[in-house]
Amino acid sequence: APLPYNLPAVSLIYAESYKQEKDPGFWKEWAQRTLKNALTLQDLNKNVAKNIILFLGDGMGVPTVTAARILKGQLSGQNGEETQLEMDKFPYVALSKTYNTNAQVPDSAGTATAYLCGVKANEGTVGVSAAAVKSQCNTTRGNEVTSILKWAKDAGKSVGIVTTTRVNHATPSAAYAHCVDRDWYSDGDMPAEALQSGCKDIARQLFENIPDIDVIMGGGRRNMYPRNTPDVEYPGDKKHNGTRKDGRNLVGEWTDRMKDKRGYYVWNRKDLFSLNPSNVDYLLGLFEPADLPYELERNKETDPSLTEMVDVAIKILRKNERGFYLLVEGGRIDHGHHDGKAKHALHEAVEMDRAITRAGLLTSIYDTLTVVTADHSHVFSFGGYTHRGNSIFGLAPIMSDIDQKPFTSILYGNGPGFKFVNGARENVSTVDYEHNNYQAQAAVPLSMETHGGEDVAIFSKGPLAHLLHGVQEQHYIPHVMAYAACIGQNKNHCHTNSGSPSLSHISPTLAVLLSVKWLLC
Repeated sequence: APLPYNLPAVSLIYAESYKQEKDPGFWKEWAQRTLKNALTLQDLNKNVAKNIILFLGDGMGVPTVTAARILKGQLSGQNGEETQLEMDKFPYVALSKTYNTNAQVPDSAGTATAYLCGVKANEGTVGVSAAAVKSQCNTTRGNEVTSILKWAKDAGKSVGIVTTTRVNHATPSAAYAHCVDRDWYSDGDMPAEALQSGCKDIARQLFENIPDIDVIMGGGRRNMYPRNTPDVEYPGDKKHNGTRKDGRNLVGEWTDRMKDKRGYYVWNRKDLFSLNPSNVDYLLGLFEPADLPYELERNKETDPSLTEMVDVAIKILRKNERGFYLLVEGGRIDHGHHDGKAKHALHEAVEMDRAITRAGLLTSIYDTLTVVTADHSHVFSFGGYTHRGNSIFGLAPIMSDIDQKPFTSILYGNGPGFKFVNGARENVSTVDYEHNNYQAQAAVPLSMETHGGEDVAIFSKGPLAHLLHGVQEQHYIPHVMAYAACIGQNKNHCHTNSGSPSLSHISPTLAVLLSVKWLLC
């Protein structure tokens, strides 16, 4: 039978799958398999979560998840639509309402305070309640709120932060800092009145507020060194020089403090992989002066991937018999969208999904609660009645009936992709719309594309993952994770008479099998 679409090229894989899909039995059998799996979810996992992992896709709204799924499949030669992301395999999915206390469409700082500290907050502020006012230093004191990372550390767990942005960017900073301005990366970024009033920059707070964070990996070197200090990797480029006015070398201070505690500082991929995680208790990895490069532009000799950083982090953290808490941010999904560069955004999302896969191999659903979510969405969309298997970065199959020009499936509601040529919309067939840095067309011209305000997904698996259900406020997330792990304010429900956390429903045989898997990974 002829294929339904007039596509330039159709793979043999697609031809065979289309042949299967014409048979109603194919879909019925698939549904029965899914139903059988769904019925097993009645046996709820009520174990204590020894380990808790939060994967945060910054800006990873539902359209981004769907488009990343298609891209993942197409990268492996499939059509893409039927592919499963690793997060798709998680048994429980909920929706998170992302608004800030003073914003309908949120930013990454106020949202980070919600899903890490368990309270909603104003946009632009991290680790402080809504009583704190953005950029007003004197509203900080007394309004600080602590995060689940601190709750875990106080309970004796190892803790870690892994990000593709600066380690003092909005998302990770809410885990340890209390700051009324997310842009106070170093004291060089702060107004004089804030410094005089006693407020601390975020980089300084990283090393002082919770001084024994076990693993820290990402970018942000320049905020750790005195002003005009040349960067170790780019000594000739002044834009990467240190930014600190106080003259402090925070990396040097950390190294001195950790030298007798099996602590190591690394700034490149080679040095990272020269370490044996079994012999490392503390790790500080700062791989770029600011954010790490996009995955598509990453120098594989000098910069580790998100997956590689997650692998090392878990191997260090899991040595603690009390377990660990790990925050992982795919932070540059957001940056790709802000730039209007959908190809970068989606490849970042696929890379984060690889990291989720790796974490799953290194842990067990019996004692590890893993949650994947986003802080907010973007005004990113794809549509246009595209045919099955159409490149996610390709053209819609029809011309506009208004200006008779083609358009890409991917479009933004606003952003830098707005272009007029000779008073009319640009003809995208005259440009390389599949180029890595192509900026998809936008309806409203802005130098940076904006966030979106719709709900985002929460995927969860492991102990008590079923508590993440329905439509929830974003600040509910860390309370569930803490409850599952017996840390923070909810502890009484999961302690034995001896007072120590206890894992239920795990037989001795299963415990042996889990130990073998752990050793093999």
